[in-house]
Amino acid sequence: MNLPVEAWYGAIFIRHSRRAYTGQFPEEEKIVRIEKVCREFRPFAEARAELVRSRPGQIFKGLIGQYGRVNDAPCYAAFIGDMSSPRVQEAAGYTGEGIILEAAALGLNTCWVGGFFRPEMVMHHIPLQENEKILSVTPIGYAIEKKGFSEKSLSVFARSHRRRTLGDLTDGSIPEPWMEKAIEAARLAPSAVNRQPWRFHIKENTVIVLTDNRRSSSPISKRLDCGIAMLHFELGARAAGVYGHWEFLDPPEVARFLF
Repeated sequence: MNLPVEAWYGAIFIRHSRRAYTGQFPEEEKIVRIEKVCREFRPFAEARAELVRSRPGQIFKGLIGQYGRVNDAPCYAAFIGDMSSPRVQEAAGYTGEGIILEAAALGLNTCWVGGFFRPEMVMHHIPLQENEKILSVTPIGYAIEKKGFSEKSLSVFARSHRRRTLGDLTDGSIPEPWMEKAIEAARLAPSAVNRQPWRFHIKENTVIVLTDNRRSSSPISKRLDCGIAMLHFELGARAAGVYGHWEFLDPPEVARFLF
């Protein structure tokens, strides 16, 4: 499947994580479209996405009791990785964000949930293959119009509206205008507790993505977050007319974008 650059790049700027939903099931044509993307967007062999048309029920759990819990979502998607692969986390992040951006482009709301869901319940809906693990899930539906107290409090806790500057994310100047556009797109990528662990090292004919050395309390892999940022970066690059491909690297580096 070719990247739908125009639709997904535009979705970067309208996507917001939401946890409270109306319960309304999305229109059939939108669900069919997401199912098609789940089926066909398989850029890496070790990661896949599956849409579940059932209400998630007790799959989502709150940070403390009901606090931070996803409520009234009509359906959800799961992001699954083959844990025998050393690059599974970044592959799952890249793949899953494709589904997130497709939903946003269709006018639907989502929220990456990696640490507060019950994978054993998801397995009742999705059979896993050998070595596979459910790494994250997302509700899909229409969010309520206004955030309630719980959602607002969680946004404050996660510092959801605080973004690092482009200078914070690079190790020097940004030599090309397209790189600035690509890194700006990556800057807007979602991450666990908004920690934004990706950094960009610019070299001749390549940009390397690596993780920062900050401590994090989240159990979610920083490399999964970086996989999300990788897709944003590539969409920004393609929107600027620059095409390239990814090569995966060893920690603390994640991947290089060769153009």
